[in-house]
Amino acid sequence: MRVRHGIAPLLRLLAVAALVLGLQAAPAHPAHAAGGFRVLAFYDGTYDAAHIDFDHEANTWFAQQGAAHGFTYTATTDWNRLNSAELAGYQVVMFLDDYPHTASQRSAFQTYMQNGGGFVGFHVSAFNTDTSDWPWYHDTFLGTGTFRSNTWGPTQETLRIDDPGHPVTAGRPGTITSSVSEWYSWRNDLRKNPAIDVLASMDPSTFPIGTDPNQTWNSGDYPVVWTNRDYRMAYNNFGHNAMDYAKNTALSSTFASAQQNRLLLQEIAWAAGQEGPVTPPGGGAGRITGYGGKCVDVAGASSANGTAVQLYDCNGTEACLDATGPSSANGTRLQIWTCHGSANQQWALPS
Repeated sequence: MRVRHGIAPLLRLLAVAALVLGLQAAPAHPAHAAGGFRVLAFYDGTYDAAHIDFDHEANTWFAQQGAAHGFTYTATTDWNRLNSAELAGYQVVMFLDDYPHTASQRSAFQTYMQNGGGFVGFHVSAFNTDTSDWPWYHDTFLGTGTFRSNTWGPTQETLRIDDPGHPVTAGRPGTITSSVSEWYSWRNDLRKNPAIDVLASMDPSTFPIGTDPNQTWNSGDYPVVWTNRDYRMAYNNFGHNAMDYAKNTALSSTFASAQQNRLLLQEIAWAAGQEGPVTPPGGGAGRITGYGGKCVDVAGASSANGTAVQLYDCNGTEACLDATGPSSANGTRLQIWTCHGSANQQWALPS
């Protein structure tokens, strides 16, 4: 964790740490930062606990990021809102866990995209096993065709940035760490489609992918994030959390990777017609040394939500500070949590 401190009382120390972590940081390129646009996200939330859990946390995270970066996020299970009149009020449409299935919904979405609308899709929104089901969407727009295989169980992987010159990947390092997900592959070879621009794929160093020997990828080319050059669209292979199905409890978060989160924010801004690197809350850097020569740290280098904060030898890594509850009561525990910019993650130097 790269937070440093120089104020003796621990609470003041943590306030400095949180400020240095960048929880109030402005976007790296304010002139191109995400802001002033509207996002409409569609989901079902009825199939597979892992997809349902992703829906819930996506609706929370994107709403929080909208508040932090100046865009409006609306989520709905009413797919009939996919009509020309409704879509005219939004710059970006998201599909979280499905895609439209009626002729009128499909026609409205296709017209919206062909007229310059923006789109961001996740994981199962591309899943399809029927070659005759909406060829424009699966073959032309996404480029995937039908589903071929998946990995199991869900894993965190190293992603290679294939096109660092695209606004979605601008400013990202050569490789980034993903969140945990199940991963899909497709019948169509996306690399052979001249309309498809693969932005990120599985890095060779990350194999094998999967924990079940019968559903593990040991080598190959597996795109993870891509766009279609004919549209303002981006698809993300991730969006399936690890789950304890017996207890209906999530074991991971799609938004646990700060590097992946930054890519997502740039993706949304680009889809809305605003380009340039975006740094979400928590993306700042700094070094403050002092109290006992120690730093604010997390045990075991963990990035899991709920990890407790401690003092430790400075080691250069990073994390984000959160007040549990959220609460402002005396004695409230401070912890590491996914950066989302809410009030319980807003800190300032004591006067």
